[in-house]
Amino acid sequence: MSQVRLTSLSHGGGCGCKLAPAVLAEIMASIPQAGIFPKLLVGTESSDDAAVYRLNEHQALVATTDFFMPIVDDPRDFGRIAATNALSDIYAMGGQPIMALALVGMPIDKLPVATIQGILSGGADVCRAAGIPIAGGHSIDSQEPIYGLAVMGLVHPERIRRNDQARAGDALILGKALGIGILSTALKKGHLDAAGYAQMIASTTQLNAIGAELSALESVHAMTDVTGFGLLGHLLEVCRGSGLGASIRSGELPILPAALELVQAGFSPGAAERNWASYGHDVTLPENLPDWQRRLMCDPQTSGGLLVTCDPADVPRVLNLFEQSGMQSASVIGHLQQGRPAVQVLDRAGV
Repeated sequence: MSQVRLTSLSHGGGCGCKLAPAVLAEIMASIPQAGIFPKLLVGTESSDDAAVYRLNEHQALVATTDFFMPIVDDPRDFGRIAATNALSDIYAMGGQPIMALALVGMPIDKLPVATIQGILSGGADVCRAAGIPIAGGHSIDSQEPIYGLAVMGLVHPERIRRNDQARAGDALILGKALGIGILSTALKKGHLDAAGYAQMIASTTQLNAIGAELSALESVHAMTDVTGFGLLGHLLEVCRGSGLGASIRSGELPILPAALELVQAGFSPGAAERNWASYGHDVTLPENLPDWQRRLMCDPQTSGGLLVTCDPADVPRVLNLFEQSGMQSASVIGHLQQGRPAVQVLDRAGV
C-alpha cells in the first residue's frame, strides 16, 4: 500500500484535469451572471481568476478555489504544487492572501494515512511561506486523490487587476517558463530524469506573490495566470475580455530546458490537443511553425506564470521586479493591438 504511485490513481493530473475551454463555455452559457449584487466587483462575466467583493472604500475580498488530482507521486510535492497553484489566483488579481481552507478527497482504502498527511503537510508549508494559515477545510472519501485550497485575500478596489482591462499597445510579459504539462506527461510515462523533475518542482512551487506588487503600478493594466488552458487559451481570454488582438513571437517564449527536449521528442498531454480543438480557430500560425511549438503554446500549465499586460515604457521596471522576486525566466513575448480578439503567432523573423 505504501508503494502506490499517486499518479496511477487518477485519470489526469494538475491543471490538465480542467474541462476543455469549449466544454466549460457551453456549460456556463446557461448560468445567470450575478449582476444584481452591486458590491460584487468581479464575478463570472470575465472568466477571471477569482471573485472580488467590495467590503468598504479601501478593501475588497478576493476569493477563489482550486483543486486537482496528482501531477507527481511524492505526497509533499503534490501538496506544495496544489497550494501554490491555488494561491496564484489571488496574486493574479493583485491581492494578498489572508487565509485558506483545505479541500481534500482521498481514496482511503488505497492510500496510507502517512501519504495523506504528507500531502496536507506540503500544502501547509506553502501557506506558511505565504504568511497565511490553513484555518480549516473539508474532506471526503473519493475514488481518486484530490487536493487543493479555497483561498481568501484582500486588495484595495483601485488595485484590482482583471484579465479584461488590457490596452492596445500593451506589452505582454510571461512570468514563468512553459512546459509543465509536457514534464508531467513524461513523468507519468517514466521518462523524466532527476534534472527535469527538479525543474518542474522549482517552477510549480514558486509563488506568484509578485502579483500583489505589480498591482501597485498604474502601468500594469491586466493580469492573469497561465494554467490549464495553456498560454494561448488564457491569452485569448485577455483578448476577448479587452476587445483586442494579440501578437506573440514564438522564438521569445521562455521554455523549461527539459520540456524543450521532451516536446521535440513527442511528449505532450492529451489536454493540449483538447485545448487546441477549443480555440485553434482564433489563432493564426506561421506556415513553417514546427508542430511542437503549437503543442507547447497549448500545453496545460500547473501553477504557471503570471501573464501581464503593461505600458511598453515601463517594461524594464516590470522585468526588474520579476527578476528581484527570483523569476529569471520572465520575458516579453509580444503585444496587444486593435483588432478582432484573436492571437497571431509570429516566427523568429516576425512574420
